[in-house]
Formats: sequence, C-alpha cells, structure tokens
Amino acid sequence: MAVETAADRAYMLNIGDWGVAATYTPSGGSPATVNGIFDNDIVEVDAGGGVPMAVRQPRFVCREADISSAADGDAITINSVNYTVRVVDHDGTGMTTLVLERA
Repeated sequence: MAVETAADRAYMLNIGDWGVAATYTPSGGSPATVNGIFDNDIVEVDAGGGVPMAVRQPRFVCREADISSAADGDAITINSVNYTVRVVDHDGTGMTTLVLERA
C-alpha cells in the first residue's frame, strides 16, 4: 500500500517542478498527454569484451493510473524526441517506470 495519495503522486509530477509533459501512444490507440519525470542517465554496460561501455538509458516515471495498459512497443514523445517503450515496471506503489529506446 502506498503512503502517498493519487493527488500526492500528481503533485510530484507537476510540470512547474520536476515533471515534463509527454505524449504517450499505446499500440493501436490514441495519443494522450501524460506528466512524468524523464531521466536519461549514462550507465555502464558490460558488453562481454572486458571493457565496459557507457550508454544512455532513457526512463520515464509516471502514475500507473495514467498508463495502466502500457506495453512493450508503445510510443512516447518527450521533449520532441520519439521513444519506444521497451520495459514497463509497475512498482506496486502507483508509479510506473518506462524504460525507453530512442525510435
């Protein structure tokens, strides 16, 4: 059970603070605006050659209620950049992290 309410989660994703607006389009569905926190950190990846590589790992954290039927292959546009959803991680607290791949 989450400690915060749905209103608290919406407040955390406020555009004026930490959030950004994204256009989320489920496969075969209609686009909708969703607020969330976009993160595009550089992470180290072991490619099996003994020398790690650094790659970007774009992620979008939003309310589960806003994208409850999210699936691999859905599309999302953030800051005019198109991404494809590759992993949907509902964390059990009402929030979801979408791991993205640049389209």
